[in-house]
Amino acid sequence: MPAELLERFENSVVNHATVTSILGHYRAPNAKIHRMVQEGVLIPLKKGLYAVPGSKHTQSLSLSLVANHLCGPSYVSMEYALSGFGIIPERALAVTSVSIRKCNQYLNGLGRFIYAYVPERYYPIGVDVAHAEGRCAYMVASKEKALCDWLALTPNIRTYSTKGLRQLLIDDMRMDEEILATFDVDLLGEIKAVGFRSDRLKYLELLIREGF
Repeated sequence: MPAELLERFENSVVNHATVTSILGHYRAPNAKIHRMVQEGVLIPLKKGLYAVPGSKHTQSLSLSLVANHLCGPSYVSMEYALSGFGIIPERALAVTSVSIRKCNQYLNGLGRFIYAYVPERYYPIGVDVAHAEGRCAYMVASKEKALCDWLALTPNIRTYSTKGLRQLLIDDMRMDEEILATFDVDLLGEIKAVGFRSDRLKYLELLIREGF
């Protein structure tokens, strides 16, 4: 019965208060929640937050949606987004996100979720709304913002010219040159103009503007 009550939340994220309200007719709702976790009806994400996996007939739970809920406000970006866009060939080992909060790193039954901090003035530019399975919305970087975030937030990156940046992106990271060539130069300029790590980002704007 509890699993059927949660059907409308399949492939979504719910907090403890929502689950206890659904189980309000049970004498010991917390004990029932513990049992639902053991049975796989609920997946604990962090204290007071659960994912509701879909049945075998539904599509899978969006890790991007989960990442948004674990720390908010945040949007999925950097390696995880770059991999999703096909810009880098490797599959990301963690779900990487950006936030205006200094969030913890989370490890749960769905994977590892990592967050990087950025100033509020930089945060909203180039962020899009996507939909998981057509119904649950989550925030994700555009392909341009995902690469800017990666350049701005990855330690020990040193770029002193467009030639050096091209070598880093194409030769070292094996990024897809055809996708990079489709980047919106005006958006790159807008992101750079905020002034956050613009010493790194200016060469990306120049590289895309000049062509490979």
